[in-house]
Amino acid sequence: MARITFVGAGSLGFTRGLVRDMLTFPLLKDSTLVLMDINKERLEFARRAVQSIVDRGQYPAKVIATMDRREALKGADAVLCTILSGGVDVWQHDILIPKKYGIDTNVGDTRSVSGVFRALRTIPVMVSIVKDMEKLCPNAILLNYTNPMAMLCRAMQRTSFIKITGLCHSVQGTASMLAKWIGAKDEEITYVCAGINHQAWYTEFKRNGKDAYPAIHKAITTSKKIYEHEKVRNEMYLHLDYYVTESSGHNSEYNWWFRKRPDLIKKYCTGGDGWNPGEYAYILTCYRDAARTWKKQVKEWFAKGAPLDLERGHEYAASIVNAYMGGEMFKFNGNVPNDGLIDNLPRECCVEVPVVADKRGFNSIHVGALPPQCVALNQVSVSVEEMAVEAALTGDPRMVFHAVAYDPLSAAVLSLAEIKKMVNEMLKKNKAYLPQFKKFEA
Repeated sequence: MARITFVGAGSLGFTRGLVRDMLTFPLLKDSTLVLMDINKERLEFARRAVQSIVDRGQYPAKVIATMDRREALKGADAVLCTILSGGVDVWQHDILIPKKYGIDTNVGDTRSVSGVFRALRTIPVMVSIVKDMEKLCPNAILLNYTNPMAMLCRAMQRTSFIKITGLCHSVQGTASMLAKWIGAKDEEITYVCAGINHQAWYTEFKRNGKDAYPAIHKAITTSKKIYEHEKVRNEMYLHLDYYVTESSGHNSEYNWWFRKRPDLIKKYCTGGDGWNPGEYAYILTCYRDAARTWKKQVKEWFAKGAPLDLERGHEYAASIVNAYMGGEMFKFNGNVPNDGLIDNLPRECCVEVPVVADKRGFNSIHVGALPPQCVALNQVSVSVEEMAVEAALTGDPRMVFHAVAYDPLSAAVLSLAEIKKMVNEMLKKNKAYLPQFKKFEA
């Protein structure tokens, strides 16, 4: 019987889907599902939701809910993390303060100045989780879904022996999108994708064993609908020759090219999918609405009988846990230390590469060197991430400034003196969430 712990179980969408997927595996159907959250109301929602899945599927699983993290971790075989450190009242300033200085943010949870500050708040919590795991479940695996993925995984992998990987939708999601664009089925597609989280590159993309990039190129250059669906990423492909993971809204923040001037935002960052609008703080509006309406949504969902398709979804987590518990090996793209996996990225930085899960844990696959025009952008992001992680672990405000100084979007818009002023203002605004810092001025 597996013991699977969900830290941050009050996440409305994730917990339901992940539990549903877990219970579809014969090895996991009798699991003990331990739900932990610091929000009592959300935890109760999660308990009721998970119990409804167990009851409807007639699974012999057991559901436990607790607000005690150490109790939740005790004896776990697998831990899934979907936490948010600080609510809208805190992280809205990750978007609003940079906007005051001229940095127009779209999503703000992974990179650029917003991602750095989310990492500073979240890394101490994540490190405390793995330190608890070392004592309470040292042989468990940790699957992280929380952003900023690369910085959080790097901090944990740097400070703990726990088997850790980070999971993201962007690799399989983008592969399915590209397949659809060329009229292919997912099962016809094979690929090699490697780089860093939200900025990994399909160095190979094949349909039935043949290079599919010519068909992708034709689709992007001949279909206005396809081009405009992902303007930023399509522009990156047309100029860098390889397709990148994660949406245009995210990627527009990770480089110098699309958000440094209002005219560029209007040209490249409007329209497209729901993560792609040009107006700043779009995601902030979404999360404010979600925070305000979640109770109503939960009430309505239960009133409808808690409907949920019990067929397995497309997340990696359940297949990974199944493999670790002795089931079929499973290949996925995960966030792991660069132990010689990508030749032209720094050793030990957090990379996103193919990984095989089995009873031993995570077996990462050597990819080799990335194309120079792709790895150049990765190198900049890795440098920022390494400085941000160092700052978070040591409480060094000067290192925070240096991290943001090399952030491509911040550097494209502001001078060094302006960046320093902005960082100092953000440090002071986050003071209550940065216990590792003694000074709040760079």
